[in-house]
Amino acid sequence: MILINNTKREDKLTDIKPHILSLFPEQLEEILLSWGEKKYRISQIFDWIYQKYALSFDEMTTLSKDLRQKLNDHFDFNLPEIDIVQKSADRSEKFRLKLSDGYFIEMVFMPNEKKNTLCISSQVGCARNCQFCATAKMGLIRQLTPEEILGQVLIAQKQFPDQRITNIVLMGMGEPLDNYDNVVHFIRLMQSEKAFSFSPRRMTLSTCGVVPGINKLADSGIKIKLAVSLNSAINVKRNELMPINQLYSLEELKKSVLDFRKKTTFRITFEYIMIKNFNMSHEDVKALIKFAGDISCKINLIKWNHVPGLSWLSPDEKDIAQFIEQLSCISAAITLRQSRGEDIAAACGQLAGNQSQKF
Repeated sequence: MILINNTKREDKLTDIKPHILSLFPEQLEEILLSWGEKKYRISQIFDWIYQKYALSFDEMTTLSKDLRQKLNDHFDFNLPEIDIVQKSADRSEKFRLKLSDGYFIEMVFMPNEKKNTLCISSQVGCARNCQFCATAKMGLIRQLTPEEILGQVLIAQKQFPDQRITNIVLMGMGEPLDNYDNVVHFIRLMQSEKAFSFSPRRMTLSTCGVVPGINKLADSGIKIKLAVSLNSAINVKRNELMPINQLYSLEELKKSVLDFRKKTTFRITFEYIMIKNFNMSHEDVKALIKFAGDISCKINLIKWNHVPGLSWLSPDEKDIAQFIEQLSCISAAITLRQSRGEDIAAACGQLAGNQSQKF
């Protein structure tokens, strides 16, 4: 009986269809050639997937019905579904997406005159428990697959056909380096010249400081911008804000970041969420200058965005101006990031993906 049950289980596993978006172009081409498909037909399929951002095989109207049916029989094309859309006064739009198992994630589209940025999620929830982040209150529920990450890009582009996505930031729900394999798979697909051919200098991965993941990414040969959520250059304070600092101290983080910088062509970005009466004193400024002053980097200053249930305070314009003035001697480029979508809880740290409606 046990052998029979195992055989049935194995048969069931072999029936699982690969997702069309999880395949690299070379893999997909090999399968299509084995079917006897001609090169021009394969080029048409690639065009529908990688240039026209098709969301189903039925959209591929230049293909015969028989071929569309064959593709549907052999490949999965299930994608997250748009559940809720919220529009901000600044034209940002937050999307809550429903996954096939009923869980939810969020992505944010942020257009402006020069670029259109898409902020995407890499996990359902997050395990890192950063104290200023709404996603942290969920805990980690599960990892997103490569096609679920990539699906966010396709869905967003379909929603805004006249506004080409120019920048992708892995800054949504989750810690990307805790889902390393799937995130790297997604990055390679996005950057593949035979697939989406997305420029590495227009992709940014944000991490809370997962040192082993940073080291692994540095050695992978992948080209992508790295943003590190720093928020304090004092170990005791960063411990309080970000429990990961108790695993990998600022000293370890800096060593890892310096190594990453040596192996890549892009400057590091440090994200610094400004919290009134916590990390904006003269002592904090001195520590930040000491930590980042000898690194080729940018420092993004971000006003803390309110998250219900958390008692942190947002700085006012005077607080921010004084903080920036004290940092004026640092060699790093200092930028004040304008919060986008704060009125729809889409700004930095606010994505929560309410799971209460899971079916």
